Amino acid sequence: MTKFLLFDKNQIGILIEDQVFDISSLTDPPYKNLIDLIKRYSEFKEKINFDNLGGGKELKKVKILPPIQNPSKIICLGLNYASHAAEEGKEVPSEPILFFKPPSAIIAHNDEIVYPEISEHVDHEIELAFIIGKRGRFIEESKAYEHIFGYTILLDITARDLQRKDFTLLRGKGFDTFAPTGPWIVTKDEIKNPHQLSIKLWVNEEIRHDGNTKEMVFKIPFLVHSISQVMTLEPGDLIATGTPAGIGPLNRGDQIKSWIEGIGYLENKVV
Repeated sequence: MTKFLLFDKNQIGILIEDQVFDISSLTDPPYKNLIDLIKRYSEFKEKINFDNLGGGKELKKVKILPPIQNPSKIICLGLNYASHAAEEGKEVPSEPILFFKPPSAIIAHNDEIVYPEISEHVDHEIELAFIIGKRGRFIEESKAYEHIFGYTILLDITARDLQRKDFTLLRGKGFDTFAPTGPWIVTKDEIKNPHQLSIKLWVNEEIRHDGNTKEMVFKIPFLVHSISQVMTLEPGDLIATGTPAGIGPLNRGDQIKSWIEGIGYLENKVV
């Protein structure tokens, strides 16, 4: 269908070229947020009329917010690219390694990543994330895409020293601001093959990550199937699919530019 975003005062928008159109009140009752739109998406597709959207705003003149602000879950994959496992000196896993980030870690495009005072080594990891659109448990691989709404970028910021010190990943991955997300959601029909996307990240214009989603060890249909054996997937849940090789340290003042083919750019500064 298109690209959806939250902007300004929690308005829901559709991005068409470089214009943002407010669609918050197109239905009765109005959408509360993007998760509400996702839940009512079949109704939205029946009622939307692109000829009657009214005036738009220039993208550069709106404040972009996180597209999903309060998901029930942010599920992340560890070592889901062989190249990343190699740079970490670890074996490629025989089954998915899952961990959570708290929703309080989410920030938006152009928001600031806060370098924790208790860490001395913070890294970047760019990841393709998909958004669940339909509730499900014990989902078959062949039906996985029926449960996906769309795709976005998630930047998995990691306090690497704390991750290596702790028994679990929670502290190293869970700081506030450690999950920049966005800048919008691209619906699944716009991305024909999510396993054939170039994925890049720059720090201060120096390229760090330069990979392709075809390198994923466990593909998206299997991830949906595997995760749903453990827990119910809810509309709005974010699942980040792992990072290619290229992780590296961040410093206060660094400018990060993340890019995934078919989605766009997510930019953040470290403070």
